[in-house]
Amino acid sequence: MSLIEPIQTADEDGLAHGAQKTSRPGFVRTTLLGNRAAMIGLGILGFFVFVAIFAPWLEPYDPTQKVGPVYAPPSGDFWLGTDDGGGDMLSLLIAGSRVSLAVGFLAALVAILIGGTVGVLSGYFGGKTDTVLMRFTDYMLVIPDIPLMIIVAALFGRSLTNIVIIIGVIYWTSTARLIRAQVKSVRERVYVKRAQALGAGNRRLIFKHVLPQVAPLLIANTVLMIALAIFAETFITFLGLGDPSTISWGRLIENAFEGEATINNAWWAIVPPGVCVTIVILACTMIGQSVEDGLNPRLRVGHLSVKRFRVRPGAGSEPTK
Repeated sequence: MSLIEPIQTADEDGLAHGAQKTSRPGFVRTTLLGNRAAMIGLGILGFFVFVAIFAPWLEPYDPTQKVGPVYAPPSGDFWLGTDDGGGDMLSLLIAGSRVSLAVGFLAALVAILIGGTVGVLSGYFGGKTDTVLMRFTDYMLVIPDIPLMIIVAALFGRSLTNIVIIIGVIYWTSTARLIRAQVKSVRERVYVKRAQALGAGNRRLIFKHVLPQVAPLLIANTVLMIALAIFAETFITFLGLGDPSTISWGRLIENAFEGEATINNAWWAIVPPGVCVTIVILACTMIGQSVEDGLNPRLRVGHLSVKRFRVRPGAGSEPTK
């Protein structure tokens, strides 16, 4: 018996850990570093993160001060012109990147924590736990986003912290349903069943065998959630529900519309922040889709292309050279 038990334990541990380590060999290298779209997205997102971190040293002027005439066009002194208050638009864009990206990352983190926890618990335990958590998720799904944001902002104030919590609480449902489906598949795999039969507890099974398998999916969903959170912060602020004491890309767009920039043909007060939001969202989407394609190669087959089709030669015809 002393010789049999260590062999069984080693086999169980080796199979379980081997399945985790070799399930996606070179995942980061092949999915991100080996994918042109992912590298472009990472480069763009990294550039904006760099600008946000070093914003105080990159701003040509103080973004809170009037440095020129109202709606001055782009020039050598003001590369992107000025806004309705005479502030330098380039400095305002750089300063706004800090708030927009911070809200995007923090709100995505809140949504992933809530959705990931609900999805793992629901998918792993099943039964009544699954029924209760999924019914609650369904109720959250049917609540309209914008009315809920207006109500929460009116009740709890328009601080930056409240905006992060609002976005995270509203947009965790898709993550929960996605992770639940993946966990239900992982828990039925052979190495999980063998570890459970050998006496592994729920905590060990979840943290050692289930979470490592769904972690790449969580990462992909987190990147996509960052894009959604940045967009949500932009339109929340544009609706007048943002923090009035902070500078963000959404705040710049709102100020431009309130200052009648369109009537004054001051396109530089509206277009640059909108372009920044669009570029960051596209970058996050490129990264997230590349990770999703790496997790499920069948997704790439779903995008039909003319190059994928080949005409088969007939029975009596010769193959073309």
